[in-house]
Amino acid sequence: MTEKKDELTVVDHLVELRRRLFVTIILFAIVLVGGFFVAKPVYQYLTTHDTNHIVLQLNAFSFWDGVNVYMKIALIVAFGIMLPFIMYQLWAFVSPGLKPKERRATLKYIPFVFICFIAGAAFGYYVVFPLAMTFTSSLNKQLGLVETYGIADYLKFMTNIILPIALLFELPVVVLFLTHLRLLNPKRLKKMRRVAYFALVVLSVMITPPDFFSAFLVLIPMILLYEFSVMLSARIHTKQVASDAERKAKYEE
Repeated sequence: MTEKKDELTVVDHLVELRRRLFVTIILFAIVLVGGFFVAKPVYQYLTTHDTNHIVLQLNAFSFWDGVNVYMKIALIVAFGIMLPFIMYQLWAFVSPGLKPKERRATLKYIPFVFICFIAGAAFGYYVVFPLAMTFTSSLNKQLGLVETYGIADYLKFMTNIILPIALLFELPVVVLFLTHLRLLNPKRLKKMRRVAYFALVVLSVMITPPDFFSAFLVLIPMILLYEFSVMLSARIHTKQVASDAERKAKYEE
């Protein structure tokens, strides 16, 4: 009888997951359609806004370049808009396993997902991307190369820099969420500090021009984000320990 009940519970979870995935996909498709309407102004801003003092003449090397540009911009816009909703669906799926306090606390983090994503994208676009463009352009000129860029390569280069940074800025929210689920704690994060720092150094070198200043400029905010995440995790963990101690004292009485 128990096995049957457990089996039904697993099936119910799978049905719930399928339902939430279906709703998310349908809504993403609707938002994606809206993304096509804003693709042109976004494209004009990204290609004419002077963030690096470099004038580029972008070219199409394929008949499908224009379609690919519209699709990529619409996908990025849709993903950014849908990110809070996706996080909410994730929270709603795991919330039945959380305590009421944990449920309320983790729900508050969802708006910060969007804020952190936008902050990371802005940092990548206005700080890291101009550094990378300036470095690559100056190196091309030193080699006597004629700079003829395709729009597809330009957007790919931009996306490969901005998107990882935007996602990395979600680190505090992810750490807080996992701490509330008791999957992470400050002690574990402190033990991982050396490995985390090494990973951040490698990442900062990979997404910036190969010079010390650019890598250092990107590495510092990343380290601050990690330490801020540790601090937030410690704050939540302290409250959890105090709550557990209080509950244990009431139980022993």
